[in-house]
Amino acid sequence: MLPRSLAAARDVVSYALVQPDASLKVAGKVFRLYGLYIPPSGRTCDNNYRPLNCGTRAAVALESKIQGFVACKPLARNRDRSYAAYCRTRLRGEDLGSYLISQGWALATPRAPFEYHALERIARDRGRGVWGFQVDSITLPRRHR
Repeated sequence: MLPRSLAAARDVVSYALVQPDASLKVAGKVFRLYGLYIPPSGRTCDNNYRPLNCGTRAAVALESKIQGFVACKPLARNRDRSYAAYCRTRLRGEDLGSYLISQGWALATPRAPFEYHALERIARDRGRGVWGFQVDSITLPRRHR
């Protein structure tokens, strides 16, 4: 159950700055997309040609998708004082979590919505993102092996 202040919280709508860890800074607050596991920025993925930075890929994907304003619905407060939230593009209302998972740049956490798990399976089957090349330095959570 959400604290009363978060349960009644309205969407935070403003310009978004994508952080290197793929979190969003919106109206001076940090939002982490709810239901996602994004590989940390310091880890690399090997695609047989050159090392790639998986965290940077997620941030770059968000940067290209957002192009300005977003609306974030806070769901919970994290230990680091950021907010877990569903965020969507302001113009078209596209869910940013769904987008990252469908492109293979994020994984669905166990508590994520069913849609996220289905999109992850599709991305995995199609070899998108982290599923499209050999991952050397990232240890996937047990259920993803």
